[in-house]
Amino acid sequence: MAHRILIVDDAPIIRLMLKDILTANGYAVVGEGGDGNEGVEKFKELSPDLVTMDITMPEKDGIRAMEEILALDQKARIIVITAIDQRESLMEAIRVGAADYIIKPFETDRVLSAVRRAFGEE
Repeated sequence: MAHRILIVDDAPIIRLMLKDILTANGYAVVGEGGDGNEGVEKFKELSPDLVTMDITMPEKDGIRAMEEILALDQKARIIVITAIDQRESLMEAIRVGAADYIIKPFETDRVLSAVRRAFGEE
């Protein structure tokens, strides 16, 4: 059975790019969210195996959403996605419990490497 992934990003094009990469490589994208609030709600609803979480989003940023998800399930696997100039936020996300990170603009190989590592496949 394919690993189930939730994509949370405020940019529809990023969600589409991630979905294309993941589904083409055998993963099941079970849902999408456009901000941290949606991400937390979708996590509760879908119980995915992994979440990709943008750090900078309206309403609730990815770090706050990640904290809420980890409070619900301390074993949740979350990969954060960030721009190169957001080092402080990235370091905070890692301290909070991110399994890995991807820097935008991202390469397919880096996305797959982070996902495989989060699942212990690499």
